[in-house]
Amino acid sequence: MKTLFEKIYDGEIPAEIHYRDELCCAFTDISPQAPVHILVVPRKPIPRVADAGKDDLEILGHLLLTAASVAKKLEIDETGYRIAINNGPDGGETVPHLHVHILGGRQMKWPPG
Repeated sequence: MKTLFEKIYDGEIPAEIHYRDELCCAFTDISPQAPVHILVVPRKPIPRVADAGKDDLEILGHLLLTAASVAKKLEIDETGYRIAINNGPDGGETVPHLHVHILGGRQMKWPPG
């Protein structure tokens, strides 16, 4: 059974797509927590970062480089943005498919939670 993010990647569920290639897809979060809230999702359904292995090294690096590229495209690179990866229920994970959050367009607070 496909995850929600696989369905978005495959075009079965509509989304505002900002980037797509053979390894990942970046789209607007349906429940944004900042003026800019994009998810960068690998095509490979890795449940969470703790489940990634050495064979996922290329994908993990690609997700971060893609996040930086998308942030630049959306013109939040100059003022700054936050990248977050949630892992498990206490970490805020709601979809069991690894994804990178890009949050920007406003001042981020610390600590976050």
